[in-house]
Amino acid sequence: MGRIERALISVSDKNGILEFSRGLAKLGVEIISTGGTASLLRDNKVAVKDVSEITGFPEMMDGRVKSLHPKVHGGILALRDNPEHVAKMKDHGIAPIDLVVVNLYPFEATVARGASFDEIVENIDIGGPSMVRAAAKNHAHVGVVVDPNDYDSILAELQEGGGSLSPETRFQLFRKAFQHTAYYDSVISNYFASLDENKKPGLWGQTVNIQISKIQDMRYGENPHQSAAFYATRGETGPAIARAKQFQGKELSFNNILDADAALATVLEFSDIAAVAIKHNNPCGVALSKKSLADAFRKAKACDPVSIFGGVIAFNREVDEETATELKEIFLEIVIAPSYTPEAKAVLSSAKRLLNIRLLELDMSKPQNGGYDLRRVRGGILLQDWDTGSVDVRTCRIATQKKPTEEEYQALDFAWRVCRHVKSNTIVFASPDRLLGVGAGQMSRVDSAKIAVLRAAAHGLDLRGSVVASDAFYPFRDGVDEAAKAGAKAVIQPGGSIKDEEVIAAADEHGMAMVFTGMRHFRH
Repeated sequence: MGRIERALISVSDKNGILEFSRGLAKLGVEIISTGGTASLLRDNKVAVKDVSEITGFPEMMDGRVKSLHPKVHGGILALRDNPEHVAKMKDHGIAPIDLVVVNLYPFEATVARGASFDEIVENIDIGGPSMVRAAAKNHAHVGVVVDPNDYDSILAELQEGGGSLSPETRFQLFRKAFQHTAYYDSVISNYFASLDENKKPGLWGQTVNIQISKIQDMRYGENPHQSAAFYATRGETGPAIARAKQFQGKELSFNNILDADAALATVLEFSDIAAVAIKHNNPCGVALSKKSLADAFRKAKACDPVSIFGGVIAFNREVDEETATELKEIFLEIVIAPSYTPEAKAVLSSAKRLLNIRLLELDMSKPQNGGYDLRRVRGGILLQDWDTGSVDVRTCRIATQKKPTEEEYQALDFAWRVCRHVKSNTIVFASPDRLLGVGAGQMSRVDSAKIAVLRAAAHGLDLRGSVVASDAFYPFRDGVDEAAKAGAKAVIQPGGSIKDEEVIAAADEHGMAMVFTGMRHFRH
């Protein structure tokens, strides 16, 4: 590719375009533009030609037709090293266009603000994708820029390279251009596929297109014989491991990311100072504190000081020196927090073995929004919205004669928040501020209860006066009997079993309070 002498600029997102255009003009690049972009440049004293001067046709039909013309597309698509193409350009007065700078009508934003159907349709870009695809197809001779974040690097390369872009840069821009148009088309397709016969969007469309962007290749997948990569989704906001900043430790592994996500999801349940420990995708320690983060961590560690070894820790407050000093005493894979003090960073990097701890930092202040919970099965994909359902335990139905005390209500709320993050069948014993026993992933609910009791006993945790949470209804009274035998005084569960009366009677026999949430939290 030779020197860029002519650029076509037509953008909906005007961020940075004025500075970029001024930079091109200083390099002697002739600028062609359309509509609002041309007006912006002209108003700011940047020399620009309207595309109508090139085509000999005015923009028409409310701007629907402006760039769809041989003098535009011929200038983009012509192969500069093909004598026949060069001759045809000369015969028809077509001048080459060496750089195409385009981003597309804001279709997604138009849908998001609740525009009318007609306005949404009007925001389907036609000429923009055509120019982008044309320039990308001819990337051996034409540069194509679709992302304002690339303006500075492109301008710098042109300034340093005598007005030319390297083949490597053009190839990167070529790939990015088709990703850009593919995503744009997927958004359009997803929206219209979701409409019913009255043109109202439903939750699940007839087709769904999801574009994901690679963050990293991984050494291996869940097991060493499996290959894997980590991808980021688009259109979602809120805390995510995909958006975390890692400033210490080895590269995240496949299983690290799964456990880190589980830790993050659990710690986000709480507004009080919280510490969460995860092992193999299940909470093995969760605790709250009114005093300090270090206190919360000590209590979480006490839940299961064995399983926490090699685990993942998540905090919802800045990690300070005291907490870091506690953390350095055990082997950990990952620590996640909103931030770390300089003193905490110094402690956690003070020994060679500590440098392997992966320290992740991410903003936890924004709510989770958008996207799907996606599960792959052979031959298909299951999509559901995220399990963000919540209850106010104090307004839940009290099924038993005995009502929960205020302390029991606090413990029930805590246990229910933890319970939803444990693999089913789930039984969780808790006090108001800490996890005491966990039974996870058993085929029988009563077995989960027995395991939770055994694990609490193994770590010297007294279940007398505790509460118990079950992610789904008790199918029989045996699970309640086990909880009562261990000393639990209150139960929280969805209810809804044909054996509910039997289960309630068992709770009454044991003098336990029981509340029904009416909401199940299976996690498979």
